[in-house]
Amino acid sequence: MKQKIVIKVQMTNDKCRTKAMKIAAKTRGVISVALEGSDKDQLPVIGEDVDSAKLTCLLGKKLCYASILSVEEMKPEENEVEELDDKNQESLNCTITPSYPPFPRFYEVVAYDPSPSSCFIM
Repeated sequence: MKQKIVIKVQMTNDKCRTKAMKIAAKTRGVISVALEGSDKDQLPVIGEDVDSAKLTCLLGKKLCYASILSVEEMKPEENEVEELDDKNQESLNCTITPSYPPFPRFYEVVAYDPSPSSCFIM
């Protein structure tokens, strides 16, 4: 599901704008990021299955203030619908088998001195 999220972020200079765009671009599922608004303080993010709350919280921590203005689902175009149908058919033929990592093995190592002496320091 493709969605458009508009986040209002406190950005006073170009350095803050660049930082906000980098944070948004690194988020999983994000396709595009831009700047909007008269003060360039709105960050529209387009992506698939983007966690808007997590992204807003992360931007708020890094840039002092961020709030969600809107989240809306974008309707896919006709070409994208056909591609999605092909992907769904391919995924139906896939079988998933769980594999678990092997348990860690602990080895006991005994160290001994081949020439013990009666003198030792405690």
